[in-house]
Amino acid sequence: MSETALRSPRWLSADEQRAWRAYLQATRLLAEHLEAQLQRDSGMPHAYYEILVQLSETPDRRLRMSELAERTRSSRSRLSHAVARLEDAGWVQRTNCAEDRRGAFAELTDAGFAALADAAPGHVEAVRAYLVDRLTPAQVVQLREISEAVLAGLDGQTAADGVGPGCPHPSDG
Repeated sequence: MSETALRSPRWLSADEQRAWRAYLQATRLLAEHLEAQLQRDSGMPHAYYEILVQLSETPDRRLRMSELAERTRSSRSRLSHAVARLEDAGWVQRTNCAEDRRGAFAELTDAGFAALADAAPGHVEAVRAYLVDRLTPAQVVQLREISEAVLAGLDGQTAADGVGPGCPHPSDG
């Protein structure tokens, strides 16, 4: 039996339990609302929006598929399926890597950048309405600090390392 199994669990206090449950409900509802807004206004799932954002924020608007999978926290097969759908829409093109025949790049097309530029204003307004504008400036700082602490504990990275999709301004890409 493992050492962890022999120890009794450190149960959450009443305040910790309330915080945990509020966090779960808030993040789930926020994700649902943002997904619905993007689908309704732009006809794309949030996962596709994240891919377009990641590509728009890189030089030449392209990334190796493996790096794109890391940045979007997707499995390679899930990312490959999403990129195939984005290729069908004309928003992304896949090209082979000259240095590594097994590698491939995903590149944001002009049409994909235009789709992102069209989607971004509505998405950022939704992020503001559902999250940012409900907080004080001090709470926004606290949210960032808390999120960075959680991220650092989960994978050793900080938000400064480029974790997360962001809300780009169309002129940023």
